[in-house]
Amino acid sequence: MSEHGDLAVPWLAPLASALAQDKRAVLVVVASVQGSAPRETGAAMVISATTCAGSIGGGHLEFEAMRIARDALREAPSGTWIVRFPLAARLGQCCGGVATLAFSTIDQRARAWLDTAVACARTGEAFARVSAIDLQRAGAHLVVTADDVRGTLGATALDSAAIALARARLAGAASGAALVGHASDNGTTLLVQIERPDPFPVLLFGNGHVGRALVGVLGVLPAQVRWIDPRQADFPSAVPANVDKIVSETPEDELSDAPPGAFVVVTTHSHALDFTLIETALARSDWRYVGLIGSKSKRTQFERRLASRGIAPDAFSSVHCPIGIAGAAIKAKHPGAIAVAIAAELLVVREATARASALHLASR
Repeated sequence: MSEHGDLAVPWLAPLASALAQDKRAVLVVVASVQGSAPRETGAAMVISATTCAGSIGGGHLEFEAMRIARDALREAPSGTWIVRFPLAARLGQCCGGVATLAFSTIDQRARAWLDTAVACARTGEAFARVSAIDLQRAGAHLVVTADDVRGTLGATALDSAAIALARARLAGAASGAALVGHASDNGTTLLVQIERPDPFPVLLFGNGHVGRALVGVLGVLPAQVRWIDPRQADFPSAVPANVDKIVSETPEDELSDAPPGAFVVVTTHSHALDFTLIETALARSDWRYVGLIGSKSKRTQFERRLASRGIAPDAFSSVHCPIGIAGAAIKAKHPGAIAVAIAAELLVVREATARASALHLASR
């Protein structure tokens, strides 16, 4: 699924695309927040002369960020600078907090570090992007991992300080962005943006009504979807960019090659195929999620059949069936409603496992 792996860090692909099309772009990052703000630190958007991707919270804040970025592209300033937005006083937004945005003009020199960041996103390796808050440091960015560095801030001493700071934050549980004052190089302030890619690979089996509806929902999420079914004619001609259509007479084979931590969603037209897929999936224990469409009676039937094949009774306990966000009072059976409930359940599981991982890092 590496062809869509950079979706794990949503600003990377838009930045690469904007540079290819327009040669220059502005990367806007929420550098710090005080009080209530529409997005968390590290949220980012990419703005070029012709495109805009991502979000830092919408509303007047985003409108102003776009205006500032496009003015910068026309006037050609370089480097990284920050703008502080008191959301109520300056923009009239009801959040009432303060958001500080970092604007970085990016050009073709970004290849020195952008390819490394994309590779990290595709392999799930954490990295830090560091830039100096300085309009005179054109193209000055670092990408730092635990054992590699790409790019430069333009001064050896500052690079060394930035690398040490980034690695200290990577070794802990830090995430998002932060503005850090540093004593070296005349007290330059650094923007340190920690990215911990959380790949979201989804194996979706079944291209019926629910499968088609779910693909539409997953198409607007940072997921990498393999949509699998033996019925080629039932696939729509167009699918979202993050979806690969897989026609296979033996769909269960896809489970063998799936990466650890994948999300498995079974919504096929056939109970027999559903059972084969679930039985095959239960041969592994490294999924983040396995969901099966069906009723409580279908669950009971599958539990009995699996037990008759010698599979431990508790093996099926990890399977979400009936599928859809647990505890929600969603009774609708329309394919679109089911798709939304499934997607919500995937997000709940994904965020819960991400929190558990962060707690593990913090406790080391």
